[in-house]
Amino acid sequence: MKIAVAGASGFVGSALLPALREDGHEVLQLVRRTPRTTEEHRWDPQHRRIDSALLSDVDAVVNLAGVGVGDRRWTEKHKQAVLSSRVDATTTISQALAEAATADPGRPRVLVNASGVGYYGGTGDRVIDESAPGGEDFLARVCAEWEGATVPAARAGVRVVRLRTGLVLGHGGLLGRLLPLFRAGLGGRLGSGQQYMPWISLRDEVDAIRFLLTHPVEGPVNLTGPAPVTNAEFTGALGRVLHRPTVLAVPPFALRIALGEFAPVGVLAGQRAVPAALTAAGFRFTHGDVESALRAATVRD
Repeated sequence: MKIAVAGASGFVGSALLPALREDGHEVLQLVRRTPRTTEEHRWDPQHRRIDSALLSDVDAVVNLAGVGVGDRRWTEKHKQAVLSSRVDATTTISQALAEAATADPGRPRVLVNASGVGYYGGTGDRVIDESAPGGEDFLARVCAEWEGATVPAARAGVRVVRLRTGLVLGHGGLLGRLLPLFRAGLGGRLGSGQQYMPWISLRDEVDAIRFLLTHPVEGPVNLTGPAPVTNAEFTGALGRVLHRPTVLAVPPFALRIALGEFAPVGVLAGQRAVPAALTAAGFRFTHGDVESALRAATVRD
């Protein structure tokens, strides 16, 4: 396949690219800076500009582009960047794919577009699959608009997969920021610890994307491990993996001071999301439990 990837320099994208090449795919990278290799092609998602010919002969696009959600304290400016970076990038790609599909309707195409389990809002301990309704908080609205931007491609006959990804466990991301604290014996549950953390290993995240590129699945797909855990369970598992105590707790008010609005939405709320669509399609997880995923993520650290 000829596959274009946006957001290839990110945590997931940087692991996905070599995997796609190993599979024998021809890979194009969409970059916002001056291209450095023949594989890279410039686009301008902020102004919704892309060379109309660039996606004309691709078989698939994997769109992972977007400003980091939890990288900094939420201000109105950062919240706007979180929303606009996702909607602008997805709209640009979706419309370009729609044009390509209209011009050449005989070529099967797929758009594998990032989203998040934040789509559901805080759902307590209810088990959530892809049929659950969307939430009402800011992150849920971002995910709804993000997914909505794929509609032009879907209407043009492109198979669209919306990846509702959970916490990805690998060398980097949120886990990378937690490890120094836990190694120092300062790790602990966040708030009550009863909120669910729908995790997935980096390997399974990448393998699921590869799987979805070639299997006839469309619509929302929860990219989460088969056994979601509470924050307290996650904390205990990470402590066991690192052989460190986890007796401390971070009170909710401290999280709100440090993270602002992101704390109640992105840390203290949770989703007991399960990968129903992925499992039904026949995908097999390498890491079926959080402790094995954490061991894989920390083995070389």
